[in-house]
Amino acid sequence: MTAQNSATAVPSIAVGSRAGGTALAGLGVAAFSLTFPATHWALTGLGPWTATTVRGVLAAAVAAVCLTAARVPVPDRRHWPGLAVVALGVVLGFPLLTTLALRTTDTSHAAVVVGALPLVTAVLAAVRVGTRPSKPFWSAAVAGGAVVVGFALWQGGGALTTGDLFLFASLLVCAAGYVEGGRLASVMPGWQVIGWALVGALPLTVPAAAVALALEPVHLGGQAVAGLLWVSVVSQFLGLMVWYRGMAAIGVARASQLQLAQPLLTLVWAAALLGEDLGALTGPAALAVLVCVAVTQRARS
Repeated sequence: MTAQNSATAVPSIAVGSRAGGTALAGLGVAAFSLTFPATHWALTGLGPWTATTVRGVLAAAVAAVCLTAARVPVPDRRHWPGLAVVALGVVLGFPLLTTLALRTTDTSHAAVVVGALPLVTAVLAAVRVGTRPSKPFWSAAVAGGAVVVGFALWQGGGALTTGDLFLFASLLVCAAGYVEGGRLASVMPGWQVIGWALVGALPLTVPAAAVALALEPVHLGGQAVAGLLWVSVVSQFLGLMVWYRGMAAIGVARASQLQLAQPLLTLVWAAALLGEDLGALTGPAALAVLVCVAVTQRARS
């Protein structure tokens, strides 16, 4: 077996069952749950544009090494439009919009707003790839989305801020990137999907990083470096690698509902790492969201 065939075959074996696909998607959610706290850390020493663009460059460097070591050929031309959507949504759009939001919004608030991402992803998946989830699935998805959005509004005092607008925009671009990435992961390993998206974005991220470094102040400390490394290597590459493969195994809409648990995990990290106050409704909201996750995972399409 050649290096190329081996690189393609191993992920397929790893997710040969629904349980395996769910486990991989769950690992992706766990990795993503630390993204906002890590971004908060990165912003202690970097500007938002610097943090976003350098993050993309570092992740692309790791991806390029892996692609080269595995001797992965350049994807067919027909796959590049989808990879461009992944790059614009997941590599550039979502990191930039959420980083800008975190300048004026605390981590816990951002986490619960972005908790609506699974519902947006499921809707786009139904339009883009023709998925038709069952009525119980949609009912649980809508209920879960309502819980996290309501929790966000409660935590924000019932008002939406500029940070919220950035966060809502990030939902759309990220969901588009997830749907295209999940679709592409059915024809190539998930790590290659995000890997090529990162490499393909280099003509934009490299010059943008150079400009950002020249214009924004840089004061690197331990937290800033740790945060930047996490969002670059784990959130931007390793997490998306297992996430896309999990989506390919169990379906885009079903996998997206696992992310209903992500804001609750992020709230835990926000309290443990950043010392943020979670509020009295965190427990009930966590229980309600976990119930919705359980229902969507059992509902048949």
